[in-house]
Amino acid sequence: MTRSETIARLKDRPGTTVLVIGGGINGISVFRELALNGIDVVLADKDDFCSGASAALSRMVHGGLRYLENGEFKLVRESLLERDRLLANAPHFVRPLPTTVPIFDTFAGLANGAMRFLGLARRQGRRGAVVIKTGLTLYDFFTGGRRVLPPHQFHGRRNTVRRWPAMNPAVRASATYFDAWVSRPERLGLEMLQEGIAAGGLALNHAAVARTDDGLMLRDAIGGEDILVAPDLVINATGGWIDLTNVEIGATSQKLMGGTKGSHLVIANRALSEALDGHMIYYENEDGRICIAFPYLGNVLVGSTDVRVDNPDLVRWEAEEQAYILASLAVVFPSIAIAPADIVFQFAGVRPLPTSDAAVTGSIPRDHFCELIEGEPPVLCMIGGKWTTFRSFGAMAADMVFDRLGHARTIDTENLPIGGGKDFPDEPADWVAATARSTGLSTSRVAALLDRYGSAAGSMAEIAGSSDDVAGHSRAELEFLVASEHVETLADLLLRRTTIAITGALSLRVIDTCLALLAEAKGWSPTKCEAARDAFLAELLTRHGLDRATLVSRDQRTIA
Repeated sequence: MTRSETIARLKDRPGTTVLVIGGGINGISVFRELALNGIDVVLADKDDFCSGASAALSRMVHGGLRYLENGEFKLVRESLLERDRLLANAPHFVRPLPTTVPIFDTFAGLANGAMRFLGLARRQGRRGAVVIKTGLTLYDFFTGGRRVLPPHQFHGRRNTVRRWPAMNPAVRASATYFDAWVSRPERLGLEMLQEGIAAGGLALNHAAVARTDDGLMLRDAIGGEDILVAPDLVINATGGWIDLTNVEIGATSQKLMGGTKGSHLVIANRALSEALDGHMIYYENEDGRICIAFPYLGNVLVGSTDVRVDNPDLVRWEAEEQAYILASLAVVFPSIAIAPADIVFQFAGVRPLPTSDAAVTGSIPRDHFCELIEGEPPVLCMIGGKWTTFRSFGAMAADMVFDRLGHARTIDTENLPIGGGKDFPDEPADWVAATARSTGLSTSRVAALLDRYGSAAGSMAEIAGSSDDVAGHSRAELEFLVASEHVETLADLLLRRTTIAITGALSLRVIDTCLALLAEAKGWSPTKCEAARDAFLAELLTRHGLDRATLVSRDQRTIA
């Protein structure tokens, strides 16, 4: 459904049962749940779908090993269950990830861990072998009845150094367990959104919701018009923006959220990539903060920070956070030097945590819950949550809506494949070879399409063709995304519908090529094109540390 068609339908029927505000992964999840179960639902986001916290996650799909320290056993159990469901329902994007924890002490953290468990500790502390062994044993116990991934293993110093020779020589041992990672979280969110739309829901990005004298209005930032919407119930799924959204729609000024910022670096460094040996290294910085480094789409993703924030609109990566992350990496891989040019992308996002007066940000609960604010209309706020549990959180909120409306659930999503995860081949290599033979495309081209679109890669192969001259994509492929996936800006296309930016493939030539595609599709004037280009370059600089000189230099390297 096109944007104009969506707006026309909204004008024809301003009354709707549920309005979901917030097109991040949790908002999309509840939108999909409601639409699949026959509820008249509209979703709106002031920016693009999955452009906030849902674009800035650590790309981990995990149970939350460190949450055990806070006694959040229910959350860990639920997260592990949802992790395993995602491995089954979204195998095109979610895959197993061997994870290794370097160990530098035996008994460190016992006292502090007990104090934190009791809520008495006010700081993070180092963790020794006994604490780590206890946590991993619990981790395995929670999945014992459905062993999807291998149990953990401990390695002595000799085996650890042999496997990871670049690791800090002070390491005494290591432990390896399995979690999972997600390659394209924004595309997974989009696939669920499309399923909700196919079931009858309506969704609009770049459309803020505000209360006026006439009621709630969708303010279309693209066309510039206001659209009246009159829902029976509102779901506020705006994450770190929940308090600001409640004020905008006249619900309450009560403070519900207290998020923290997490920043990450994407690093292209061969020595670092080889040092990981295909594993995520899950390690402690000297202050006890947990950090991660793992292979991500040809580079290494490293993070993260945990800084309190008051205004999520002002969240940016900061130079001191970059320095912190690089310093943490040097703790575990001291011999590997990271040059400024190795950092190909940076991003920061707000963890949507409930308000808390905890002195240590790591002690703020990561669980999720819903809070209902009665009014005209009533507002159901989705508070907290982590990416791994988006499905169960969306189901929880949907069930509260069903109870209020007296509506029976007809479809459960626990075992429902997502998008390109449906009919995903059991043997991807065999599927790639067969599809390459039938289409005449190279196996590398077909494999790239399978990674991007899952089981939809067959049909995409016919659309996209053999060319990959735009950062590994064809013009036809990008034109299809613009026409069919709610693309309204350069950022929508290059930051979220594709992984061109985050993998370091973005250059000035790629930007200008995509700008021309968008201009043709949208009928943009030269003035509009210039404004769109300037806005995107400014966003790249302020939010992702990419300046014009870097983008130009990438073109020059390509030509050379």
